[in-house]
Amino acid sequence: MRFTISAAKPEDCKDIERMIMELAVYENMPDQVKISHKELERDGFGPNPFYHCLVAEVPEEHKSKDGNTTVGYVIFFYTYSTWKGRTVYMEDLYVMPEFRGNGIGKALLGAVAKEAKDQLCSRLQFSVLDWNKPSLDFYMAKGAEDLTAKEGWHFLRFHGMALDNLAQEAP
Repeated sequence: MRFTISAAKPEDCKDIERMIMELAVYENMPDQVKISHKELERDGFGPNPFYHCLVAEVPEEHKSKDGNTTVGYVIFFYTYSTWKGRTVYMEDLYVMPEFRGNGIGKALLGAVAKEAKDQLCSRLQFSVLDWNKPSLDFYMAKGAEDLTAKEGWHFLRFHGMALDNLAQEAP
């Protein structure tokens, strides 16, 4: 199947929002999505974008059963490791189920890896739910390391009231 990978544009944000929700449903967390295409536009396409996004598109003749031609996306951003330097963090990689197995996920992942190398990054990091065996198998087959098993890292978060309380402790 033919497809293209390109940098997302503001007009792609409604499709990206749709696929974020599809991913959230797959991950059994649809109630956790609190952003819309408006925040995606503001945060990804302003003067200082918080994230970068690539989209996968198929020709009109291969559109989805719902009529979509944007069938996958990857969102990533740059961060910094005090041990290794420049790093890319991949927040999401998603391909609509009916388009999986056509190399789209591989192409999106490869495009992020190329971006990382072009920006002199030493690594590409991301997280995967422990029950998501298809994704774990996909990444492990490509050479990813499971840092939870290998190094014992825990992925932590402050949000909501915990973040508010922590911010109040600032001088």
